[in-house]
Amino acid sequence: MINSILRYLRLYGALARYSLTREMAFRGNFLVKITVEILWLGILLAFYATIFSKTSVVASWSQYQYLFFIGCYFTLEGILETLFLENCHQFSELVRSGDLDLYLLKPIDEQFLFSCRHVDWSTVPNIFMGCGLMGVALYCMNWQFDLLQVSLFVVALGCGVLMAYSFLFMLTSVSVWLTRNQSLHELWWLLTTLMRYPRDIFNGAWAPMGWFFSFVIPVMLVINVPARVMVKIIEPEMIAWAAVSTIALVSLSRLFFSFALRRYRSASS
Repeated sequence: MINSILRYLRLYGALARYSLTREMAFRGNFLVKITVEILWLGILLAFYATIFSKTSVVASWSQYQYLFFIGCYFTLEGILETLFLENCHQFSELVRSGDLDLYLLKPIDEQFLFSCRHVDWSTVPNIFMGCGLMGVALYCMNWQFDLLQVSLFVVALGCGVLMAYSFLFMLTSVSVWLTRNQSLHELWWLLTTLMRYPRDIFNGAWAPMGWFFSFVIPVMLVINVPARVMVKIIEPEMIAWAAVSTIALVSLSRLFFSFALRRYRSASS
């Protein structure tokens, strides 16, 4: 078991180094992508700064609490884009071209290979910018270090990454049937848009929508749970539900991907 884990870690390290070498071959493109990400963050911050110039609270979130929420979102989005997003986008092309056959012949776990074969180093700065935003927000709030809060935050953020990955990979698996699944990736961007907002905004007539995307399709737990743990209140029941949802979604994504591969018709068939 340990030897197998070490083997996969060595392989992932080799894939990450290869991805970095490819990125450095086109340094201009690498720098442009980083610049675009910085501009996107600047626009996002300007937008929320404008909102908080007119009000002090948005759906019970103060300015610096919301700044922490944005930093949490940007960090998680950076992790997903760095590790998984490009790989999932390329999967449909492998199906369309028939190159998927060559990958399936390799003596390695298919989900690991299709999820982790490429690392997008140009989005790594997003992770650091998101962490920086969270740090600034906590400093402005005069937050006092609490080991329990930090530990629960790390666990909840890890659950958020795995839940978001599971949603993304299940959408990717549908490429086996649709071949070209741009519309499904548009659905992914819709889900990330829902992740960007606090669950508290869905009150009154919109409460059923907030409930649906928290307990049926738990996409709103991805950012809300870790952010609330750090800057609002620890809710044991929501942390537990996030953990249960993570286990269920990771298992479901694994089963669905295996089912999709069994339905795959190779280029030679």
